Amino acid sequence: MRGRLVAGNWKSNGNLASNQRLLGDVRAAAAGLRGVECAVCVPYPYLFQTQQLLAGAAVTWGGQDVSQFGAGAFTGAVTAVMLLEFGCRYVLVGHSERRSIFGESDAVVAAKFEAAIKAGLTPILCVGETLQEREAGVTEKVVSRQLDAVISNTGVAALAQAVVAYEPVWAIGTGRTATPEQAQAVHACIRGAVAAHDASVAGGLRILYGGSVKAANAAQLFAMRDIDGGLIGGASLVADEFMAICRAAARGQ
Repeated sequence: MRGRLVAGNWKSNGNLASNQRLLGDVRAAAAGLRGVECAVCVPYPYLFQTQQLLAGAAVTWGGQDVSQFGAGAFTGAVTAVMLLEFGCRYVLVGHSERRSIFGESDAVVAAKFEAAIKAGLTPILCVGETLQEREAGVTEKVVSRQLDAVISNTGVAALAQAVVAYEPVWAIGTGRTATPEQAQAVHACIRGAVAAHDASVAGGLRILYGGSVKAANAAQLFAMRDIDGGLIGGASLVADEFMAICRAAARGQ
């Protein structure tokens, strides 16, 4: 059976004082939780603090991006090996904000995915369509293209060491959420696209939903057959809300 995962994405938020409170609350609440893995993906400067505060806890952590390059003359880049030194298990790859704001192409995302896999990190590969693409009826085509870029570069077997997160761009931070049925349809498409290459990998692949997930709608989303948890943005900055979402995922087992 696929395990459940709820991962928080802090984006460019946090400070040392608020992080300490948030992580302390999350650590305490996660101690009694069963049936779901909780993780937080934090900005680079806070990885040391996160490592110190979550060491030995029932919460894993990761980075929000990774360089496609190794060590060398790449000023400002953070390598996969560097993330491992701070105890990271996960790293986000291809988030829509990286694709749209920072101009990352499918090829760059595929290279970052490969770098994470080779280093032993678990990439959380983000895929999703814009509102314009959804209204044009090309959601499945867009998501399949983003997924195929990774499969073509690294091979489908690499997805056995990865997580996929479906995040409709139109629902990220907007308060709009795909209905459970809309989200399930795309998750099923993703699993089917992977199954066309390897049914075993597809069956074990954790696929998360992201896009204005809240405690109020989490249970309905997580009840869908192919939704294995969530990638949580703003709600991950509030311990009570984030842990309520984690509990909803645990109950959906």
